[in-house]
Amino acid sequence: MGHIINAKEEIYFALAERLSKTPEGAPINDHLMEILHRLYTESEALVGSKFSFIPMPLSKISSLSGIEESELKVILDRMSDKGLVLDIPRKDTFYYMLAPMLVGFFEYTFMRTGDNVNLKELAELFETYFHSPSVMKEIAGVDTKVMRTLIYENVIPLAVETEVLDYEKAAEVIRKSGGGAISICACRHEASHLGTACDAPTEVCMSLGGASEWIIRKGLGKPASVDDLLKVLKQTQELGLVHLCDNVLNKPTYICNCCGCCCKVLRGINEQQVFATHPSNFMPLLESDDCLGCGICAEKCQIHAITMSDREDGSEIPVVNNEVCIGCGVCSAACPSGSLTMSRRSALSVPPENVREKFKRMALEKGR
Repeated sequence: MGHIINAKEEIYFALAERLSKTPEGAPINDHLMEILHRLYTESEALVGSKFSFIPMPLSKISSLSGIEESELKVILDRMSDKGLVLDIPRKDTFYYMLAPMLVGFFEYTFMRTGDNVNLKELAELFETYFHSPSVMKEIAGVDTKVMRTLIYENVIPLAVETEVLDYEKAAEVIRKSGGGAISICACRHEASHLGTACDAPTEVCMSLGGASEWIIRKGLGKPASVDDLLKVLKQTQELGLVHLCDNVLNKPTYICNCCGCCCKVLRGINEQQVFATHPSNFMPLLESDDCLGCGICAEKCQIHAITMSDREDGSEIPVVNNEVCIGCGVCSAACPSGSLTMSRRSALSVPPENVREKFKRMALEKGR
């Protein structure tokens, strides 16, 4: 019996090792192993451990796993329905890719509302895992981050508006995508099972362009036109949520609309001082003579990058921590006097050209 148990554990550990080697990473600890045992059956763990780092046809996975194609197809379809594998249509067949931890099977698990798994138990396990030492630091990336921050377009200064490129504008990213899908925010859904969710809306997670086709096919989101997505963008801006986007120049696959209390990425900043999102090319600049000292900007900042400091006359003035600020523009949009404006950073950042380039950079920076 002991031999059987050890053999089973070896299969799950091989899967964990495979996931840990993705560009984003997934540090191995007891909490990860608990998660994998609950999400993967033993046969699924075996198949998952055999995946290469590029999409593969059924025949190749069959050769690597030693499982006959008809049986393997059933396993892969089941894994895809659970969000553990992405099945990508190519001509008259499918290619398969193992879903990473983040952005990947964490989101796909909590985009669901069914009772096929114990979501409360998984929420507790993921919460513990992401707060384990070094986990978020590993996933966040080194110089190349998983996500990037999009500024609120209504606070972009007129003086530089013509210089702002399309990849910096959320509305243009959406228009170029041609539409997509709207899903449940995985982070807020997870938080609801922990009893810690805020009152921000849940159906505000956007998948864009071709990436949305899989989301819709798997029932993880509903189709959305460009206008539908722009309405969500407007709604979330009115609520002071932060726009986080896939950190690529061309064809981003998603835009999240995030709060500092539920979002894994913003909580990583608040609670662990770990940044998994690249800042926008803007930062707040205070016109102190016009400032009312109301403190609304500090209250609205989702990552506590603004604090109020006493002035000589007894009033207060906001102070921005530029080491923390990600340039989202929430503070500027909320300022009633217009004294907190957004200015261009001196060094402008251009994201990786596409997803492949992003993952290549992340892997090289981590020595993979």
